[in-house]
Amino acid sequence: MKIASWNVNSLNVRLPHLEQWLGQFGPDIVGLQETKLEDHRFPDVALLAAGYRSVFAGQKTYNGVALLARSAIEDVQIGIPGFEDVQKRVIAGTVDGIRVINLYVVNGQDVGSEKYGYKLRWLEAAREWIKAELALHPQLVVLGDFNIAPDARDVHDPALWDDTHILTSAAEREALQAILDLGLHDALRLHHDQAGIFSWWDYRMAGFRRNLGLRIDLTLVSDALKARATAAGIDRQPRTLERPSDHAPAWTQLD
Repeated sequence: MKIASWNVNSLNVRLPHLEQWLGQFGPDIVGLQETKLEDHRFPDVALLAAGYRSVFAGQKTYNGVALLARSAIEDVQIGIPGFEDVQKRVIAGTVDGIRVINLYVVNGQDVGSEKYGYKLRWLEAAREWIKAELALHPQLVVLGDFNIAPDARDVHDPALWDDTHILTSAAEREALQAILDLGLHDALRLHHDQAGIFSWWDYRMAGFRRNLGLRIDLTLVSDALKARATAAGIDRQPRTLERPSDHAPAWTQLD
């Protein structure tokens, strides 16, 4: 089973890329972020023709999340229970016995800003919910655009991306670690220790060509799935296309 996460940065623009990638890569389950589409505009019919069922929660211009799967998606949850938020950033569902939580984590704007405080509160609420989900669903995958680079290996310039910078501040990394400490594992790091594996590159300054990237798109697997996670990586190919998303898909294979 291949499970992937991709911030498409507008599904309206990137639908042809998604359809091409689904056909070539053949994932079984995909979490999408930043679909930027209201629900009545979501291309569920086109995706069904490509072999994927879908559930989604969107809004105009911003945010938006979806789950795609070859099999039925059951027990769907939209949003973090008990956390009031008009932004569409969370969707979860169960596919073939695997519980999948898809997150589009708040960016946070700047360290110390109001949006930064909101990000930390959002992450704490997400952690408490994930803890409860893990108790109910030991076979759990949490994936998405976390807007946090876990450590220095995950940024192209650790001196630039330091504790004063959004996406790499100590409080953000501690919040991510608190989620991992529930009994989750960064699937890519189960197989790759080296620095320089990125999932996001700025459109500016030839960021992709120069590999000036960050790894902020993650797939986390529970203790119960750790032994089954036999491979993981970032598929850079979609980032080479014309008018690409600035993110590339992160994926995990469960055997």
